[in-house]
Amino acid sequence: MRSNETGPGSGSTADAALLFLRVAASLLVLAVHGLPKLLHVRAQLAAIEDPLHLGAPLTLGFAIFAEVLCPLLMIAGIATRLAALPILAVTVVALTLVHPGWSLEQGQFAWMLLILFGTVAIGGAGRHRLRWPAIERHRP
Repeated sequence: MRSNETGPGSGSTADAALLFLRVAASLLVLAVHGLPKLLHVRAQLAAIEDPLHLGAPLTLGFAIFAEVLCPLLMIAGIATRLAALPILAVTVVALTLVHPGWSLEQGQFAWMLLILFGTVAIGGAGRHRLRWPAIERHRP
C-alpha cells in the first residue's frame, strides 16, 4: 500500500491512531496525576510515598517531571519514546513498591497506563508531531 493512501493499515491511519493514543493518554495523566501534584506541591510533599528513599522533594520532583513535562512533550510529539519512559518508570514503581498488594482490579488504571505508554514507547510519535529543524537533521 502506498503511503498516500488512506484506510485500514495505511500509514496515515496508523499515524492518526498514534496521535490520538499519545494525546489522549498524556492528557489523562496530566489531568489525573500531574496537575494536582503541581498545583498542591506543599500538600503533596507531606503525602507522597518515597519507596526508593530519595527524599520527598526529589521523589515529588521526578513525579512532576514524569506526569507534567513528559506528557506535554508527548502531546507535541517531541522525544516521544524517551518521554514515555519516566511515565512507565513511575507507574512500575507505583505498582511494585507503593501498592504491591493491589489486585488486578485495584491496579487496573496503572496497568492501562503501562499498556498505553508502552505502546507509545514502541510506536513513537508518528508523522503528526511538531518538527524541530535541529532535531530533524539528525534523524535517519
